[in-house]
Amino acid sequence: MIKRIGIIGAGAIGCVVGGLLTKAGRDVTLIDQWPEHVEAMKTNGLRLSGTCGDHLIPVRALHIHEAQRIETPFDAAFVAVKSYDTEWATALAVRYLQESDGVVVDFQNGFNDERVAAVAGRGRTLGCVITIGAGMYEPGHAMRTDTGRLGFRIGELDGKETERARELAQIMSAVAGAKVTTNLFGERWSKLAVNCMANPLAGLSGLGSAEVRSEPVPCRIAIQIAAEVVKVGRACGHEIEPIYGIAAQRFVDAAEGRGRAEVEADMAAGAKHLTGGRPSLLQDVLRGRRTEIDYLNGYVCGQGRRVGIPTPFNDAIVAAIRSHGVGKLRPDPKNLEPLAKLLPA
Repeated sequence: MIKRIGIIGAGAIGCVVGGLLTKAGRDVTLIDQWPEHVEAMKTNGLRLSGTCGDHLIPVRALHIHEAQRIETPFDAAFVAVKSYDTEWATALAVRYLQESDGVVVDFQNGFNDERVAAVAGRGRTLGCVITIGAGMYEPGHAMRTDTGRLGFRIGELDGKETERARELAQIMSAVAGAKVTTNLFGERWSKLAVNCMANPLAGLSGLGSAEVRSEPVPCRIAIQIAAEVVKVGRACGHEIEPIYGIAAQRFVDAAEGRGRAEVEADMAAGAKHLTGGRPSLLQDVLRGRRTEIDYLNGYVCGQGRRVGIPTPFNDAIVAAIRSHGVGKLRPDPKNLEPLAKLLPA
C-alpha cells in the first residue's frame, strides 16, 4: 500500500503533483536542488496557479542535503528530474525507499525507464507518462497550463496490469485523470513525439506551446519531426499511441503530403485550450540551463541510426540547439529559418 510518497525533483510538474496530492491529504515530501525554491516552500508554502486554480499549500520540502533527515522510508519515490540527472536521482530515491515493496516511478520526459531500472531494479520500477503541462518562473510558485482530462498513463515495464499500477493511478486521480496502460512504451513514443515537436521549436523561437502548434511554419516543421519519431518508434517494435489525440499514421502521411492540411487544422484546434504555457526546454533556455535535447530528439536520432531510419529533421534540430552551447541560445523566430528550408515544397 502506497502511503508515503517522495518526489525527487520539485520542478513545475513535481510541484503541481506534489502540491495537489498534499492538498488531497497524501503524505508527500518534495526534495529539490534549487535552494531558493526550497526555502520559499518552507517559508511561505507552495503556491499553485493556472488551470488548477489558485492555492497556497503547506508542503514538506527538503534540500537534497537534508534527505538524511528522512526516518520513515517512502512507499513510492517519483524521479522527476531532468533526464541527464536520472542516475543520481534514482540512487537517492532508492536510498530512502521501503525495502520490501517500495517502488520507483519514472516521472520524466524521454526514455529513462531502463536507466531507472538499472539503478532501482526492474521489479521496483514503474513508468508514468505525463501529459499535464506546467511552468515555474519564480521560487515557490508553479503554474499549471493544461486543461486535459487524462494526465497520467501508468504502466509496468513488462506490460502487465498490476495492483500497484492501479493503486498509483487511483492516487494520481487527485491531480488529473489517470489510467493503467499495458503499452507503456507506445505511450512513451507518443509523448516523445510531442516533446520533440514542442520543446526544441519553442526553445529556438521563443514561441509558446500554442503557437508552435498553430503557426504555419513551426507546425509544418513539427509534423516532419513527428513523422520521423513515429517511423523510428515503429521500427523499434512499438505501436505508437495517438499524438495530440491524432492517429500516429496521419503524421507520416502528412509529412509525405497526404492530408497535411487536415493534420495542421487538428493541431491548431487542439492548441486553443492551451493557456500560454512554455515547453520545458524553452524554460531551460530562458534560465541559461542545459537542455534535454540529447534525450529527446537526440534519442530519436540515435535510435534511427540503430534501426536504419533517416531522421533529417531531428538531426537538424539537435544540431541547431547544440550549435549555441549551454546558456547562449537566444530565442528568436528567425532561428527556425534553416529548418524551414528543409520542408518539402
